[in-house]
Amino acid sequence: MTSLGIKHNKPKSLAFTDRNPAVMIVSAINEFHYIIVGAGSAGCVLANRLSADPANKVLLIEAGGTDKHLLVRMPTALSYPMAMRRFNWGYYSDPEPCLNDRRISCPRGKGLGGTSSINGMVYVRGNAHDYEEWEELGATDWGYRYCLPYFKRAESWIKGGDTYRGGNGPLGVSGGNDMRLSPLYRAFIDAGVQAGYPETQDYNGEFQEGFGPMHMTVNRGIRESTAKAYLDPIINRPNLTIVTQARANRVVLDGKRATGVVVSARNETTTYIAKNEVILSAGSIASPILLQLSGIGDPSHLSSTGIQPVHELYGVGENLQDHLEVYFQFHCKQPVTLNKKLGLLSKGLIGARWLLFKDGLGATNHFESCAFVRSRSGLKSPDIQYHFLPAAMRYDGTASTDDHGFQVHVGPNKPKSRGRVRIQSSDVNDAPSILFNYLQHEEDLEAWRQSIHLTREIMSQPAMESFRGPELQPGSDVQSDSEITAWLRQNIESAYHPAGTCKMGPSTDDQAVVDPECRVHGLENLRVIDASVFPTLPNGNINAPVIMVAEKVSDKILGLPPMPKAEVPLHYPENWETQQR
Repeated sequence: MTSLGIKHNKPKSLAFTDRNPAVMIVSAINEFHYIIVGAGSAGCVLANRLSADPANKVLLIEAGGTDKHLLVRMPTALSYPMAMRRFNWGYYSDPEPCLNDRRISCPRGKGLGGTSSINGMVYVRGNAHDYEEWEELGATDWGYRYCLPYFKRAESWIKGGDTYRGGNGPLGVSGGNDMRLSPLYRAFIDAGVQAGYPETQDYNGEFQEGFGPMHMTVNRGIRESTAKAYLDPIINRPNLTIVTQARANRVVLDGKRATGVVVSARNETTTYIAKNEVILSAGSIASPILLQLSGIGDPSHLSSTGIQPVHELYGVGENLQDHLEVYFQFHCKQPVTLNKKLGLLSKGLIGARWLLFKDGLGATNHFESCAFVRSRSGLKSPDIQYHFLPAAMRYDGTASTDDHGFQVHVGPNKPKSRGRVRIQSSDVNDAPSILFNYLQHEEDLEAWRQSIHLTREIMSQPAMESFRGPELQPGSDVQSDSEITAWLRQNIESAYHPAGTCKMGPSTDDQAVVDPECRVHGLENLRVIDASVFPTLPNGNINAPVIMVAEKVSDKILGLPPMPKAEVPLHYPENWETQQR
């Protein structure tokens, strides 16, 4: 392993380095059993699991470079790597018609660990009923009881394993600082209980609904990306080759069979041969792009871009979904927030403590309490998520007030609106056309308006009285449905959870791209395994579900029997048909 964290296997002529990437075209060393494109949240898991069998020769291709960077490793610095082109593809949507034609940022991770190296480190599995919904939509054996064992296998929960949590998996998951860093964390939970919602001790366990502490992919004070959790421990396996700064151009097809991947770095191009399978784990934006560049998709669209269609599959790039959020901000009447910790001196002290001890404010993402609630009666499970932050600031760390403040990030998590991802030319370097169609569906707008009303009710509870000052935003002048709608269209932002563009489902569904084993419909030896295969978005951040999907499908690829189905109940909220809480 080099100082840059890039593995050099024998023969060394195959490997790339960050400094001088090059491909040596020697056919004898270009053959692998499995080729994985994308070393992100799914790709790192697959590289680990598939190479566990020494008989499998595995190649992992990553367009970015190493993840060994201080700002990636330090949890509190989460906004910095996302703002760096070194770690972020920097996608933007097309002008969104229902958001005043604003172009919305869509950051995707670039480098080992992918988006798990730049995300907010929030660990949310979603609700049990999300996976029941997948199965109802045709994703056979993807109900919650089938998925839970793989969530557990992936995880090493700081409090140990039990019926719902894993205690010995690769991925370290913590409960942050147990809310010791600010009294506001506990006050938010108490306010939710006072408003009539339950308190949950573990939203990733038996009961998601309610208010409680938030969990994070932070292990001993350091960001727990999938590169750190799944790649670092096995980096020296002789049957695993990892190449970086190498961009996949297209999948090679021999008739209806995937046989390899064309890869470029600088001005060199080579074709790697897959004896068994090609696996695309490039994410919900790049995986459909790579399929389209390979001639797989809607024939009329492909022809319009100069791509020769080779396999008709209309769902490629369709069914795009995302979570949105707003920052609901208040002045704080007490000096107990982070707003006075944003100066250079304070940041320096926080960083120094983290460097020495890996604890304190440097070791958290600051989202240490949260909630999952239902927006209305008639819902079997929550559809609104809250992240509480004891500061009033933007995602980039810019303060929203010169004084103290706090905020909740809130948004409905089960959108009805659907968008698409499409290449605009045959050039792999051209930016794709991304259109989410946010708020296109009227039910989404109604859920959003209800989110604003419910948030104000929660924050008006006695538990917040000694802290809550005037509302910074939306502001007291935003009250009517029309005023709320106008404010939302101008201020709503992505929560950075795009999914669904290579939907999992039966071949009878003309929008489905992969079957329940993530094999591309109508093609042999080609799979897609990442967030793009989600039929619908789960209720929560999507990193944990992506890891679970990769864990589960890795057994399918290896021909292993599935883990035993979990014998756990599926809970419904009491009187859910008629009561919102």
